[in-house]
Order: sequence, then structure tokens, then C-alpha cells
Amino acid sequence: METFDREAIGRLAKALAFIRGGDHAVTQVMKRAAETGAEADIKKARAAFMKLKPGERQAAFAMIEDD
Repeated sequence: METFDREAIGRLAKALAFIRGGDHAVTQVMKRAAETGAEADIKKARAAFMKLKPGERQAAFAMIEDD
């Protein structure tokens, strides 16, 4: 997934809520970006997501592939 659009971020936020918990900082940033759709929020969400451990990112992507 190369683009982080609002829908994709929403799906990743749900996956991260399962993986890291709903109160985790990255999950919160992702949820906000999905809710607002603002370019600045999406940019922050992408940056926060990329700071996760590679295994956590892969797990989140794997969870949304089945949707």
C-alpha cells in the first residue's frame, strides 16, 4: 500500500487498535486522520505508522488484506 488515504488509515487504525490497543498513541493519531481526512493529519498518521516496529506494520497490513 503506497498511498495512505482516509479509508486505508481507518482500516489500519482498527488493526492497530487490536495489535497495540485503542489507547496507543499511534492508534489515536491514525483514528484522528481517518475521522478528519485532513492532509496534515494523514501526514502525521503516516509518519507515526512508519515509526512502528516492522513486525507491527506487517501485522496491520496482513489484517486489512483479509477485509
